[in-house]
Amino acid sequence: MAAAPVWSVDPRTGKQREQVAVEATAQEVDATVRAAHAARGSLADGTVRAAFLRGAADQLEAAKNQLVEVADAETALGPVRLNGELARTCYQLRAFADIVDEGAFLDVVINHPDDTATPPIPDLRRYKVPLGVVAVYSASNFPFAFSVPGGDTASALAAGCPVVVKAHPDHPGLSELVAKVLRRAAAEQGIPDGVLGLVHGFEAGVELVKHPLVSAAGFTGSVRGGRALFDAAAARPVPIPFHGELGSLNPVFVTEAAATERAEAIGTGLAGSMTLGVGQFCVKPGLVLVPSGSAGDGLVKSLTDAVSDTDSGVLLDHRMRDNFLAGVSERAQLPDVDSPVTPGAGSEHTVSPGFLTVPAERLASEGAYDLLLEECFGPVTVVARYDDDAQAQAVLSRLPGNLTATVHLSAEEAAGEGRGAEILAELTPLAGRVLVNAWPTGVAVAPAQHHGGPYPATTSTSTSVGGTAIERWLRPVAYQNTPEALLPLELRDGNPLGLPRRYDGHLER
Repeated sequence: MAAAPVWSVDPRTGKQREQVAVEATAQEVDATVRAAHAARGSLADGTVRAAFLRGAADQLEAAKNQLVEVADAETALGPVRLNGELARTCYQLRAFADIVDEGAFLDVVINHPDDTATPPIPDLRRYKVPLGVVAVYSASNFPFAFSVPGGDTASALAAGCPVVVKAHPDHPGLSELVAKVLRRAAAEQGIPDGVLGLVHGFEAGVELVKHPLVSAAGFTGSVRGGRALFDAAAARPVPIPFHGELGSLNPVFVTEAAATERAEAIGTGLAGSMTLGVGQFCVKPGLVLVPSGSAGDGLVKSLTDAVSDTDSGVLLDHRMRDNFLAGVSERAQLPDVDSPVTPGAGSEHTVSPGFLTVPAERLASEGAYDLLLEECFGPVTVVARYDDDAQAQAVLSRLPGNLTATVHLSAEEAAGEGRGAEILAELTPLAGRVLVNAWPTGVAVAPAQHHGGPYPATTSTSTSVGGTAIERWLRPVAYQNTPEALLPLELRDGNPLGLPRRYDGHLER
């Protein structure tokens, strides 16, 4: 039986562009994983890893024009957005190179023997080592930043882990091109091609997470697909860590005082956030609690005007378009749900943005309205009108885990008057990132960033963005009473590598 072809498809027309690959067989997945496993030693030297990451950024920038052209042809995200995303990706690669150079991620701790302690302390030296081969499952909506060269790949390579990427079917041609670019950067450092494997196909993705030489996995995608892979990772004879980003509603709570103070600005900002990238951001605000009454009416009017002025757009593929149209139709048919701007089909290949409104009391208990508390991928949000704080709290208490939660406060509330601190305390258990008077779309690549949250936002407590994303691919190991000559260089007295270390209780450099 011939292997199934992998086609590059133009989402603007739905037509096939070219065949770029074939779906990998189980045997090909096995060979790819084994090649990655064999390449582990080539990443042992941190200096080499850092040079590889910086070289990858350089090579991506050198190939920018071709990469952006192919990415746009496969995703319809546009050159401006894609150039920005590629720049972000290159910055992220270099940021992880800096983290490798610094070495603090190794968490080196050394304790010399202390017979006076209770119980006595032997010679103990602890640091972190790479897990092994990491499986990375690309996202549809970020063909650079959460795909072949994205945060999972960059952080895994920085940790010293080879990577096998399961390409997303929405941008297979770009995935092939980027893999070649990264392998060129690897070759410059004497690293074999196998350090970055690439496979296509649904079954290949299943085989990948089950492979005995795969030690961990990173995933960005749907709840259904991510949960299936998460369960497969847990059901293995040797379970592995599965760091999955599955779905998020990203609630926004607008206080009455904030709506009274700046209804127009909040409505306009919400429109920009929910329609950014045709509503295909994982941190798009999908549920907004807005007060009833005149202040909230002003916000809804501002939102109506801004969304009405927003053009239709192309989603990443026609399957997503069909799901979007079906999802908004099902939601709009619920009793008491209104549609001030009806989201729907813009043309044969596009969708138009819109939003729905519903009384918050409808969401306060289980029932048919639970559908409004589920993510709908695309340019739509749900505005829930609440009568008082107790009603808003009842809705918040029913929400699952999220990547973000946002509150818009008045100037007085932000200064500490009123319920500002109390609302933050209510939102904190819901999300990994809590925002005040801002919008969640846009995830800065920064050391303090956290892109994760309680399930189903993510399947672990880790972040996939920011410097601490590297921690997902490491495990600690301690050496006891080990002769100096046998210790790794990172743990030897004298600190020959100049690493940040905690040495007999004191931080040294």
